[in-house]
Amino acid sequence: MADRHNRDIDREFAPLPEPLPFPVADAHAHIEIVTNDRPNSDSVRAVLDQAASVGVTRVVQVGYSAEQSQWCADLAHLYPGRVLAAVALHPNEAPVVENLAADLEIIEELAQQPRVRAIGETGLDYFRTPPELRGVQQESFKWHIELAKRTNKALVIHDRDSHDDVLSILEEVGAPAKTVFHCFSGDVEMAKVCIDRGYILSFAGTMTFKNAPALREAVKLVPHQQLLVETDSPFLAPTPHRGLQNTPAQIPTIVRAMAAERGEDLIELCQALSVNTERVFGSFA
Repeated sequence: MADRHNRDIDREFAPLPEPLPFPVADAHAHIEIVTNDRPNSDSVRAVLDQAASVGVTRVVQVGYSAEQSQWCADLAHLYPGRVLAAVALHPNEAPVVENLAADLEIIEELAQQPRVRAIGETGLDYFRTPPELRGVQQESFKWHIELAKRTNKALVIHDRDSHDDVLSILEEVGAPAKTVFHCFSGDVEMAKVCIDRGYILSFAGTMTFKNAPALREAVKLVPHQQLLVETDSPFLAPTPHRGLQNTPAQIPTIVRAMAAERGEDLIELCQALSVNTERVFGSFA
């Protein structure tokens, strides 16, 4: 499906890592960008099978537009036991879509489906959205928060260059019981605030980048029950494959880096991540 992200499908795929000793889940992926194909295509199945071959047996497929959220819901329906979906308008999409009310209505309808387990990715992005459009972005974020609470589903937050306002809005309107900061990008102090509030921090390949010492310090602080791992594929392939196309199969590299930073046994960390993914999103069965 054509969209603004499709520049990433032309990159060479990162090579497969060594399999994990215990199966885990990728808590945030965009497989439709990886494949640019239909949910029932052979290319999508190949991505899922490749991930499973290295111990990544489950994937949360995350939405960012009305059309693509439908793709996510369709994929989750096709792959019971392997895929769950999240649906939303991305904060960069909300201010520029042709008919915001109509798109939000589609998201609300999709949110009722049983294999849609989260509302996201929503949030704030002040990197790409100019100041004059941020009000629309903030109202969209509040709408998605309320939808997550009405449907009793997890909230998946995109937060770029907007930490203070994201935290402020969550306090203002009240965060859902399960609030996930996808691709956590804050520092140690922000991590402490999130931990104290009971939020869940999901770490991606960015924590392996040389310019991200703050993320490596932050990941050491997070209790097991508030910790997730993700690829955000096809973006953010972990070191040593930064710049290549990311897929859910790259999770083992991130988990090994996480275990090393935390000084934890790899199998114990995998077990904790697996349990916590299903605590947040429910069973994949």
